[in-house]
Amino acid sequence: MNAYTSNWLMEAKTSIPRLPCTCASLRRASRILTQRYEEALRSVGLRSSQFTLLQALDLKGEITQGNLGRALAMDITTLTRTLAIMARSGWIARRRGKDRREWRFRLTPAGTAQLKRAYPHWASAQAQMREKLGKPRWEALQQIADEVTSALAD
Repeated sequence: MNAYTSNWLMEAKTSIPRLPCTCASLRRASRILTQRYEEALRSVGLRSSQFTLLQALDLKGEITQGNLGRALAMDITTLTRTLAIMARSGWIARRRGKDRREWRFRLTPAGTAQLKRAYPHWASAQAQMREKLGKPRWEALQQIADEVTSALAD
């Protein structure tokens, strides 16, 4: 064990250590944020990823799977699996696009109802995060997250 590792381990026991890797730091923040939103949405039977998809479909209307994946920076395997679960629950409908390889997705009335049931729980989690960070830092975080996504998107 070197001096850096030893110091880091001691720091980890008393506070959240500063990680030398931006990727690791953002993934750690994402994991804890996800845990908080998952906890808030659990009572309505939703995962945070499902809520995000319901929100996106509510905002965009009908959209292709490829465009949905790009908009949310989701890999196709995860997106396909999550959409299939949501379709089985009756929250989304899909149809073929102009190109037979293309699928188009939209909310169903049940999906709209599920989103409305989940919204207060999501809003509560949002408010708690905003309160913990303070409005200026919350808004800065939102802006930085969007900027990072835009800068690194293909």
